[in-house]
Order: sequence, then structure tokens, then C-alpha cells
Amino acid sequence: TFISRSVLELSGYRIKNTKAIMKILQHYIFSMLTLTLCLYLLTPNHSNAQVLIRDAEIEHISRQIAAPLFEAANLDGNFVEIHLVLDNQINAFVAKGQRIFLNTGLILAANTPLQLMSVIAHELGHIESGHIARTQEALRAANAQAIAAFILGAAVIAGGGDGGPAVILGGQQLAKRSILKYSRTQETAADLAAIRLLQNSGYSTRGLIEFLELINSQELLMKPEKNPYLNTHPNFPERISNLLNSTKESGDKMVSDLSDMNEAFSRMQAKIFGFVKSSSQVLRKYPESNTSIAARYARTVSYYNEGRLKDSLAEINSLLLSSPADPYFLELQGQILLGYGKISESIIAYQKASDVLPNEPLMLGGLAAAQIAGENPLLLKKAIANLKVALSRDQKYYEGWRQLAVAEGRLGNIGLSALASA
Repeated sequence: TFISRSVLELSGYRIKNTKAIMKILQHYIFSMLTLTLCLYLLTPNHSNAQVLIRDAEIEHISRQIAAPLFEAANLDGNFVEIHLVLDNQINAFVAKGQRIFLNTGLILAANTPLQLMSVIAHELGHIESGHIARTQEALRAANAQAIAAFILGAAVIAGGGDGGPAVILGGQQLAKRSILKYSRTQETAADLAAIRLLQNSGYSTRGLIEFLELINSQELLMKPEKNPYLNTHPNFPERISNLLNSTKESGDKMVSDLSDMNEAFSRMQAKIFGFVKSSSQVLRKYPESNTSIAARYARTVSYYNEGRLKDSLAEINSLLLSSPADPYFLELQGQILLGYGKISESIIAYQKASDVLPNEPLMLGGLAAAQIAGENPLLLKKAIANLKVALSRDQKYYEGWRQLAVAEGRLGNIGLSALASA
């Protein structure tokens, strides 16, 4: 009602024909749906519909890779968040508040840590250039353009003309093309920013080109009409060509190819692979004959997910034989023991992990979870103390807040439990 009345008043017409009103509204709804789809593809905050994974090791490695880029972009790394999204699609995006989201599919697709660093550099290019705020301005401008076209088209329809729908749809298409063109311009700018950030950090720019070449080879197997990414980004051959020309002009000022992160990167990939893939896929990629750290790590996680706790425990124990003080191995051992119902042993493993990394909130959270499972008042008090320290360091550790509510509730502190749940 509000929409039709506003349109009629602005166009200067008084419409008494019900069919004319319905015709206007039908075209308005159709055109708005078209624009809404376009806005969805360009709105950076898709994270609300995504499942986020928290893992101390993966977050640590991701930040290690990104740290030199933060400095090059003049950003305080303490205020840049990197989130892991449980999604098989090869994608990454940014959202308000200097937040970078990396899909598990993207991390698994990268062949080297330098390629992952290059993707993060691209996303930092968006943050550094203020693209999120500018995209919102572009969307508002496009929406105003679409509304103006609707008003004009409504006026034509109200006057009995047949060209109104064409005016409305034409305006919507023009607005959509304007937004998509703006998005592709931003992606090109982010590519160039990534080259600059990599060079200023002393890392090779080859990783970005290699990763785009990798996606381009996979794109050839996809149907473009089903891939919304292709609507908002320049095509990959064009991006690769632009980057090659840019690096040719500026030179590849390589100091490091990030090869010192290869082992950590392979561990990160193995951990994710073991978590998101089926056991048959894991054993194909990491057969039991493969005794590398990454292979055993992947099998440990996979067996745990399958409920094969004995096999999982055997694998993690073999890893700890060679690296008894590895905090992430100890953390995983604690998680497996907890799942096995061996609470006392789980607490010991988590405590060892926390002793190595006393400032890691997720380690303290794991220890607290094991202490809460013990259902001992003394352990519950220790769990609460650990969780308060963890949450003071990471207030967005939502599982920690949930655990705190449980612990307080079991001690009969209903008010504090409700406060932690708020």
C-alpha cells in the first residue's frame, strides 16, 4: 500500500483501475526480485548464513601467514579477524569490521602457503581500499536509479501506455549492470593492491597468479550460468593477464616464497581434510602406508569423526612420540580422550597443551570443557576460572560463554549462568 501510494503521488496520477494497479505492482515485485538477487551477490556479509569453525592451530597458522601483510597494509593485526567457513566452495570474502572469511574449500584448493597468502592479500586490498563502505554507497545509488525507473514506468502504465514495463525492467537492468561493473572494478583494484602488499612484504607475487590459474582451470569444467562469482568478478584470463603485466612493470621483488611455512600449511590442510571429508576420501589421499605427519594427522581427525576412538588415539599417540610437547597434538589428544570418557587423562593432556600456549583461549576452553565433564565442584571452579581468562582474551569465543553458563549453573549460580548465556 505504501509503495503504490507513494508512486502514484510522485507521478501525479490518480488510478482507479484495479487492473492497472495490479499490473504496476507485478512489474515492481519482479524488478525488485531481480535487483535483490544482484544485491545479495554483492553484499559482503554472507557470514550470517555460514557455519564457522574455531580451531587454535588453523587460526594461528592463518595469522602467521597474514601477519606481514597487515604491516604492509598499515593495519593493526589485533583488529583484523580471520574466520574459517565450513564451505567446500573456493571462495573468500570480507565483511564490516575488518573481518576476512576463508572457506575450507579455498584452503584445501591452495597448493602452497604463498597461494593462500595471496588470497588474503587480495581480501586485505578490499579492506585497505574501503570497498565495503563504497559498495554500500553504490548499492544505494543503484536502488535510487531502479526506483526512479519504476516511478516513470508506473506513470506510463497509469496513463494507459504499453511501454511502462519496458521502462521499469530497463531501469532495473541498467542498475544491475552498474552494480556488477562496479564490483568487477573493485576486484581488479584488489588484485593490484594484493600485488603491492606482497611486494612490500617481500614475498613473491607468483602465488596469486598461480592460484587464479588454478581456479581458471577448474572454471572450464563449470557452467558459468550457475556460478554467481563470475558475475561479480572479471574473468580469470583477464585478471591473470592484468597481473602478469603489472608484475612485469614493477618486477617481482621476491625475498621469500613462504616455503618455511610448508610443514605448518600441510598440517593445516590435513586437519581440515580429515574434518570435512569422508573416511574413504581421507584414506585415499592419506593411506595408512603414508606415515608423514600430515597423513597421520588427517587420519587422527577422520577416525575421531567416525567414532573410531581407539584408532584415532593410536594415531595421535604416534605423533606425540616424536613431538611430545606439541600443543596442538596434545589438544587433539585431550579432545579424543574426552570423547572416550577418559576425563582425568583428558584434563592432563589439555593442561599440558595450555602450559605450552598459556595465552591461547581455545586451549583454555578445551581444558575447561574437560573439567566441566568431571562434574566435580572443585573442577567446576577451575573451569570457570579458565573460561574467564579465555573470554577476557576472546570475547567472541561463543562456545566459551556457553560452557561458562553450564559451569555456573551446575554450581547453582543461576544468575551468573543466565548472564553468561545472555
